[in-house]
Formats: sequence, C-alpha cells, structure tokens
Amino acid sequence: MTGTAGAGPLLLGVRHHGPGSARAVRAALDAARPATVLIEGPPEADALVPLAADPDLRPPVALLAHAVDEPGRSAFWPFAAFSPEWVAVRWALEHGVPARFIDLPAAHTLAWDAELPPGEGEETRTTEGERVRVDPLAELAGAAGYDDPERWWEDVVEHRGPGERDPFAPFEALAEAMGALRERYGAGGRPRDLVREAHMRLRLRAARKESGDAVAVVCGAWHVPALRERTTVTADRALLKGLPKVKADLTWVPWTHRRLARSSGYGAGIDSPGWYGHLFHAPDRPVERWLTKVAGLLRAEDRIVSSAHVIEAVRLADTLAAVRGRPLPGLGETTDAVRAVMCDGSDVPLALVHDRLVVGDVLGEVPDSAPAVPLQRDLVRRQRSLRLKPEALERELELDLRGETDAGRSRLLHRLRLLGIGWGEPGPSRGSTGTFRETWRLRWEPELSVRVAEAGVWGTTVAAAARARAEADAAAAGALADVTALAERCLLAGLPDALPAVMRALTDRAALDTDVGHLAQALPALVRSLRYGDVRGTATRALSEVAAGLAERIFVGLPPACTALDSDAAELMRGHVDAVHTAVGLLGEAAAGAGGAAPAPVPDGTGRVRGLGGLRRRWRGVLHVLAGRDTVAGVVRGRAVRLLTDEGELGGGEAARLMGLALSPGTPPADAAAWIEGFVGGGGGMLLVHDERLLGLVDSWLTEVPAQAFTDVLPLLRRTFAAYDPGVRRTLGELVRRGSGDRGDPVARRLVAPGFGAGPDAERADAVLPVLRLLLGTATEESLTGVGA
Repeated sequence: MTGTAGAGPLLLGVRHHGPGSARAVRAALDAARPATVLIEGPPEADALVPLAADPDLRPPVALLAHAVDEPGRSAFWPFAAFSPEWVAVRWALEHGVPARFIDLPAAHTLAWDAELPPGEGEETRTTEGERVRVDPLAELAGAAGYDDPERWWEDVVEHRGPGERDPFAPFEALAEAMGALRERYGAGGRPRDLVREAHMRLRLRAARKESGDAVAVVCGAWHVPALRERTTVTADRALLKGLPKVKADLTWVPWTHRRLARSSGYGAGIDSPGWYGHLFHAPDRPVERWLTKVAGLLRAEDRIVSSAHVIEAVRLADTLAAVRGRPLPGLGETTDAVRAVMCDGSDVPLALVHDRLVVGDVLGEVPDSAPAVPLQRDLVRRQRSLRLKPEALERELELDLRGETDAGRSRLLHRLRLLGIGWGEPGPSRGSTGTFRETWRLRWEPELSVRVAEAGVWGTTVAAAARARAEADAAAAGALADVTALAERCLLAGLPDALPAVMRALTDRAALDTDVGHLAQALPALVRSLRYGDVRGTATRALSEVAAGLAERIFVGLPPACTALDSDAAELMRGHVDAVHTAVGLLGEAAAGAGGAAPAPVPDGTGRVRGLGGLRRRWRGVLHVLAGRDTVAGVVRGRAVRLLTDEGELGGGEAARLMGLALSPGTPPADAAAWIEGFVGGGGGMLLVHDERLLGLVDSWLTEVPAQAFTDVLPLLRRTFAAYDPGVRRTLGELVRRGSGDRGDPVARRLVAPGFGAGPDAERADAVLPVLRLLLGTATEESLTGVGA
C-alpha cells in the first residue's frame, strides 16, 4: 500500500519546496531503502542527475529545457536545498541508487505550451458560473478551519517534530486527503495533469519491471491518487498519442530564492523561500536562530538592536503562538514580534527583513561540466577573466575606462545589451561627467540563461554574436535615429568590425530622409559616439563625416521647418533645437581635440566646403535667422535668443530689445508667453536673477496682460517657472516685491533691491575686513576694535 515499505511502490506525495516534506522524504527513504527512486521532472534530464553530486553544483538551481530551433521557448524545473525532489536526488546518489525523472518529457511540454493557449480545453469546477482551478492546499486548509493555506501547512507539516515513529504516516494521511479532493474535483481544472499522470504511470510500470516493488516515487501530493489508480497500458498510451513534439536540450542553470517566490510567476512557488531554507537547515531552536539573524541584519543597517531585543522577541513569538493555538511560532508570529520589539512598530525596517531574509537573494552555482551552448561557455570565461561574478543581489559598479580591466567589463556589458541580455543597466555617473567613467547596475536573473541560449544563434562568442546581431539590426532598422543609436552602441561595445555595415545603413537612410526632425533626432547619438574615440581607441573618422553632413542638412532645413507650427509641434521642435545645439558644441570639441587629425572637409551642397571647425559659426547664423523671423513659432524664437545670449553672441541690450519686441502690445498674449517659455524655460531662472532689465520686461508685460487673456497664458507660465529651483523662485519673488522704477518704460525699468545696487558699496565692504583678517590670521589689536560689539 501507499507509504508502506514492502507492500508496493512507495508513493511519497510532497509539496514542492517544502522543508517539512524534504525532511520526511529523507526519513522515509532511509527507512524503506528503495532500489530505484523516481522523481517528478522531465525524463530527458536523467543524464544530468550525476552532476548533482558535483560539489560545485549548489542549489538553488533549475533544470532548463529549451527548444533547439527556438531557444526562446523554454521551461524551468527549480530545485532548492529544501526541495523534496532535490533531497531524493541527493539520497539516491549517496546510496548508489538509480534516480530517474518520470514527468511528461520536455519535448512535449515545450511544444504543448506553444500550440495550446492558456486555459484552452481546461476542465474546471464551476462556482456561481465562474471557472476556477482548485488549489489543493487552500481546500484542505479551509476544511481544517484555516483562512491561510501557508499557516495550515506550517502547523500540519513544518512544525512536526523530527522524532516521528512511523516515517510513512504523514504521506499516508496526505494521500488520503488528496484522494478525497480528486474524487470530488477530478483533475481540478488541470486537464494536462491527466496526460502527465499517464506518462508517470508508464514510467512507474517500467521501473517495477526492473526493481519490483522496491521503487520510491517522489511527486506532488496531488498526483498520488492518480498513480495509485488502476489503469491499462493501452489507456495511458492513448492519452499520450498525437502529442506535439519539438527537439529540446536540457541543462542545469543557477536559480535564486527570489525566483522561487510566487511573484516570479512559477506556479509551484512559495511565499517565503528564505524562511523555509532556514527551517530546513536549522538543527534546533529555529525561532531563536531566526530572530538572531534578523537582529544581525538590522544592526548592519545601523539600527539599535541588542541581545535583550532578541530575548523579548522570542518570548513574544512564543506567547503569540500559544494565544493563537499554534504548536510553534511560525513566520507570522516571528514577524509580529520583530515589528513590535525590533522595529518599534514600523513596517519600513520590516520590509527590509522580508526582502533580505524572508525571501532572500541566494544565487545557486553550476559547474563547468554542465552542458551549455558555446556562447554560454565564452560568457563564463569572460566573466572570470574580468572578475565580474554574477550575483542575485543588485549592486552598483563604477568603471574607469582608462583601465584595461574596467574597459573590458564595459565592452562585455554593452555587447550583452546588444544581444538582449540585460545583465547590467547603465546609469548616471556620480561626481564626474567625463566619458571615461561609467556606472552600471548589475543583477543576474535566471531568465538571462534563456537569453544567452537564444542569442547563441548569432555566434559562438560574445564578440562574434554581438557583431552579427548589430549588422542584422542595422539592416532591419527603419528609422534613422535607430541606426545612429546602433552606431553609438557599437562603439560603446568595442565592435569596430560591425561599423562598416552600420555606416552603410546610416548613409543610405540619411540620404533618403528629408525630415528635419528625424535628422535632429539622429545627430546627438552620432555626435556622442565621436567622443568615444579617445577613451576607447576607436576610429571615428567615418562618423565625423556623416555627422558633419547631417548637421549641414539640418542647418538648411531647420528655419523653414519651424514655421506654421501648432503648440505641440513647436514644443517638439524646441527640443530638436536644443539637441542640435548641444550636438554642434560637441562636434566643435571633437574638431578641437583632433589635433590636426580632423576628418576631411565635407561639401555643404552650395559648392562651399566646410569642416567641423566651421559648424558652430554656421549654427549661430541659423539661430540668428530663427530669432529674427516673425513666422517662426514663439517658443523656438525665444529659445534661439536664449542660446545666442548664452553663447555671448547677443549683448544684454540686444536680448532686451528682442524681448521687448516679442512682448509688445501688438503681440498676442499666447505668442508672447510662448516666447518667454522658450527664453527662460529649462533653467533660465538665474538669467532673470542677474539681468534686472529682462526681469523688468517680463514683470511689466505680465502686469499688462488683459484679464480675458490671463487665464489662457497662466498654465504656460506656471509650467515655465515651476521648473526653477525653490531658491531661484524665492529670489525672483523678492526682487519683484522690492522692485521700484519707471513702469512706463519697460526697457528702462530697473528692479533695485538691497545687495543689487548699480555699483559696489565700499562702506559695507569695509565692514567685513576685520573678520576676514581674523580668519586669515593677519589681524592686529587695532583692526579688531569693534568686532563683535
């Protein structure tokens, strides 16, 4: 009978990733000593079982199956150290007993997942017209009067003492309960389980032919009644007939505790893998050991937690368990105790405990002997040579590209991003704006193993695969900006061999694209790429020529493109003007830093020849045209005046004259407000602080806006001034409040405030001299007379 040694196959129904089940499985196997161990899992993985004895294979790990012709189609079978299936595999290897997997082959699973949409053909239990899937644990917990399946499982299984006399008793009880559920609900809304169980029965029959009844089966408790069911071989084979099939490869891959949680999408996941791992590994006094770990974590985060806190938390957890009628404190009781005693009732530090300990960031390891695609092996070699170890916990990596090791790390991470393997995400560098520094946020997720297998179609090494992928992306790119961004990524990834194909695509699209907006979007990425030549040692001559050609075309087409625009299009064009201005500035820096090695001059289409050095002068001419043309949108005209002012091309008087014209009574208030937004928007507050004439013009115009138009321009002005820092807004308000002057002549109006006089105040300056001498150590007794009085 089920669960009785010597009376038929030993069917050990378990909960996946349950530490109590894992301990019970080991006890039952030690007592029964079966000749063969069968485990729920894909049979193609039988050849991978011996690797579980390798000391370099450290759980959590997972069996990864992927379709050979379509690596992105994949499936995982995770194992933790406290998984009953892993315990069974390890027991079989330690005792020299064959261990085999008996679930539906991965070849069918992968093909089935692709052909059957989720939910198609599923049998369900109907409740008030709704179709639901049965959760066995929830049903049993509800029958026992529990509202939480996790708490019921802890009380019934996890808190059982290790000294049970009959190691088979818990499996018999669980099998009986599952049998009652299967009688009532059938497949429980899981029609695929019927096919899986037919294959399990066939594999069980084959094992019994070899070993008789000395066979142990470790599977989900839900399947035990089906394995006990008396069916014919013909009926089981009929269920398996005609199943779709693909060619599949399997291997071991690292897994994480976080991916064992339900939130990962894995159906047999658990809520608290870190807690379950602790229960499995704790030899005794699990509550005391757990709360000690919590105290250590909180101390590491600079919270004051003493031994007395731990003692009181243990007492409170025991008391809560007694009040709630539980045999031992569970996760709920320990969490409540930690919140009350160690966290002062706050859930903020408790969230850290949940993330770091209850769930955890443990990452498994897989030995080199595990099967892997060539790309995976090359990636592992690169990681080791660059001392860049994958970690489950997110960390920040600062790189200095002037060093060979950091430069190699940067190239590897950028190449992986080209391949769609998002191990690292670039972020803003702190404390430096130079191109020789990079900041990355690294975090290795198990799904990246699938991405590596999927990217294996591009090549056998990371460099070769990234190059092939870049060339393919260049040929398939539809927008000019996509190609320029790809060129930038190729330079970042150190792939000069891919640049010819990318440059051909870039040249072709640039020649055909006549949209100034598209050209303006493409130029910044192209110009940024020129800055990597010095740091990364990459030749950028071809990029310089294309960038100069794009810039010339933008200069010609931009003024006509800025006319007859609505408000949204004008705002978008202002962004293009800013981007081109920044790009032209970088082009000028590239020309200045070339040291005589600047690219060859480029024809500008008018018979004249211009190099990078003349682009800034040509661009200023375009800005002058935009600033003085009435048909150009107000926000663009205002921006052009602002950029010219920043460049020193316009004196304060000329900028004030242009502003006065834009804010004259004949200009519609909406157009005037747009001009102001273009001029002082995006950090222009300090310009108004230091130029009182401009502030006076804005103030006078605003006070004279008609009441009926004020409500129309107010949202635009609020958006403009809300972007300023609070200190700038406060200073502007003080200047306006204290201002005085001739309001009849806005250009001549001056805002005079204390500290903002027309000239220096010698008397006030002399007052600080004694203090300065005291600070500098040059003070005399005479000079200190009156200080502090």
